[in-house]
Amino acid sequence: MDGLDVFSAMGIAGFGKKTKQRQLDPKRFEKNKRDEILLPAVKPNSPEPDALGPPSRPSGSSQAPSEEPEFDSDDVGPTPAPPQLDGIAQADQNEPEFDITEDESDFPQFPVTHELTLKDHTKVVSALTLDPSGARVLSGSHDYDCKMWDFGGMDWRCKPFKTWEPAGTYYIHDLKYSNDGHQFLVISGTTQAKLYDRDGEELGIYVKGDPYIRDMKNTSGHVAELTSCAWHPKDPQTFITSSMDSTIRIWEVENRRKQKSVIVVKSKERGARTKVTSCSYSPDGGIIGGACFDGAIHMWQTKSNFVRPSMTIEGAHTKGTETGSLVFSVDGRTVLTRGGDDTVKLWDLRAFKKPLATHEDLRTLYPTTNAIFSPDDKFVVTGAGATSKGGKGRLMFLKKDGLEAVKALEVDTTPVKVVWHSKINQIVTGLANGQICVLYSPQTSINGAKLLLNKGPPRKATIEDMSDAVSAPTIITPHALPMFRDGEIARGSKRKREKDRMDPRKSRRPELPVTGPGKGGRVGASATQHVVQNLVRDTTRDEDPREALLRHAASAEQEPVWTAAWRANQPKPVWSATEEGEKDEDKQ
Repeated sequence: MDGLDVFSAMGIAGFGKKTKQRQLDPKRFEKNKRDEILLPAVKPNSPEPDALGPPSRPSGSSQAPSEEPEFDSDDVGPTPAPPQLDGIAQADQNEPEFDITEDESDFPQFPVTHELTLKDHTKVVSALTLDPSGARVLSGSHDYDCKMWDFGGMDWRCKPFKTWEPAGTYYIHDLKYSNDGHQFLVISGTTQAKLYDRDGEELGIYVKGDPYIRDMKNTSGHVAELTSCAWHPKDPQTFITSSMDSTIRIWEVENRRKQKSVIVVKSKERGARTKVTSCSYSPDGGIIGGACFDGAIHMWQTKSNFVRPSMTIEGAHTKGTETGSLVFSVDGRTVLTRGGDDTVKLWDLRAFKKPLATHEDLRTLYPTTNAIFSPDDKFVVTGAGATSKGGKGRLMFLKKDGLEAVKALEVDTTPVKVVWHSKINQIVTGLANGQICVLYSPQTSINGAKLLLNKGPPRKATIEDMSDAVSAPTIITPHALPMFRDGEIARGSKRKREKDRMDPRKSRRPELPVTGPGKGGRVGASATQHVVQNLVRDTTRDEDPREALLRHAASAEQEPVWTAAWRANQPKPVWSATEEGEKDEDKQ
């Protein structure tokens, strides 16, 4: 037996040990499984009990993990969408294999059998979105923070990789990724929209309008609080924003100094102004829709001059309530609105007078509560608030035809924002207690929340690992992704640390006192600051100069500065004598 055969017989590959692939627990998804609770929210004339979705599987069911591939713990990339059965371990071969030709009725109707909770916000999650690929979650809250979560980079602690305050102490109202996923908009309670790149680095701030101009068409930007935004579905360089200044403004990404066009919304009420609470583009980009505080819904053709809307419904929702969302269906013919009057209404643009269907008794506690269409355009999903303080909220699944309740899912508290991503087939919900609930199904969902469990449990550190960490040289990765740059200490980072030290934001330097030409006041001072600064006024202009000089006479006699030498050689001053004739001439 030669040397190679010896190594082969010992199970050793080459000169190193054979890498042992860790087997994943086939029941790893069971700990995140939800207890199926069907609330009494289904109407008597609702579909047959089969439409309520299949009952929850028992904990011993083996169909959920049977299609999961073998996963190497060293590989943190996403698992492929189709199941790979060649790499299943010998121990798992006793389980029934997944047959693609099997009847799909065994799969759950909605991906809500399992859940993953992301906890980091401290107040209600008022804005929520996912990037087009479904790999990242972007959230905004009433705690003034925006947070970015990455499914592929998270571990079992489920913490965001980036947190920042985009607008100081202003609530976050809306967040939207562009269709290419390279940038996103942040809409806060300020008058200026902010643009960020994919990694959360600020690209620019759009201009604020002149608040003293009455005609909204003549201002360069918004002059009141922003409410929502929407990207053009075809052009990634165009987006719209709505505001409480009664306008919807169309912007170009590159031009931050002035909007491209202005849509001034005129109300039927006295004063001719109203608040635009939500806006949206149709799927082909040909129509802009807006919902207003006076209860009206307006539609404008993008090829028109925006003088007046092409379609209008007065009183679509109760006057004085904020319509949280306005969404177009995939075919562009129907519109779904979620009103602040506890209703969801479906409208047909071809008969834009009365709603096709209405669902009531959906308690609304937050103005940004939204409603969405399912990816297959057959269902509608929205949140219903808790009926009492500390009570449970409901996630309602309604049929698009008739808006009849199909399923009511109980959640910890009031759900505000709901997003159903079509690529990963997972539902992400922002709750009123600051948590983000990711609902998924191991059978029908792809990647997303499943990536965390596919990594397996964290491996305990050994002595060899610690010794390797001490002896290993520092690796400098200048082109690493931003999520991996935080906290790096490298030999070449001295210049970076010095640069961060000079940055007042990163070094957290306190604000310096005002010096030089800014003495009279500070830019952006409060209404009372100039009053306090003027309590101690500079009174040198009002003083008598003779009295000001004589004030120093006593100190000049005791300690003379310029005539101190005369005390030694001429202690008694000698004055020149004047003749009396000169005095008389002076008198004449």
